[in-house]
Amino acid sequence: MNRVVHPIEQESYRRLRARLDTSHLPPLTRAVVERVVHSAADLEYATDLVTDEADLVKAHAALHAGAPVVVDVEMVAAGITRRETVCRLRDAEAGPGLTRSAHAIRLAYEQVGPGALWVIGNAPTALEELLTLDAAPALVVGLPVGFVGAVESKAALRGSGLPAVSNVSEKGGSAVAAAALNALLYHPTSEETL
Repeated sequence: MNRVVHPIEQESYRRLRARLDTSHLPPLTRAVVERVVHSAADLEYATDLVTDEADLVKAHAALHAGAPVVVDVEMVAAGITRRETVCRLRDAEAGPGLTRSAHAIRLAYEQVGPGALWVIGNAPTALEELLTLDAAPALVVGLPVGFVGAVESKAALRGSGLPAVSNVSEKGGSAVAAAALNALLYHPTSEETL
């Protein structure tokens, strides 16, 4: 992917790196941490995020091989650049014991099947529903935000053993979830570095 980086973004990353040393991080972890910190202007994400480089390497390969990207809300989709996403929230309906967000995850799984990258930045119930499915994801970016269910759903994601990017606190949201995916999308593949 040829991506021209605007001078403002270059300067922003220069300032970020002047305040936060990420040089010790493995390449994809560094890319995710820096892009999330950049998206929120929040240096605390450097110690709040939970990633695994081996999971990110596999997810990066799947993403660049064309694996589907599923999002929980249109705000996440709007933040993911240069890649089509699947969002079924408009088609979903709430029901007894089922939020609209959770139903949207079911609909999306029916559409894409296993092997997708899931990017959840809004609804803890969407993440909780994904964990009940046999989705065999390439990666789950689980960064829902809020005081009710967000911390618990992210802890459940980490406890599930699924390949994931999450964080420990209540923080999260559409912008940071999209940023985590974009970090993998923007990072060069081995073919691009040759």
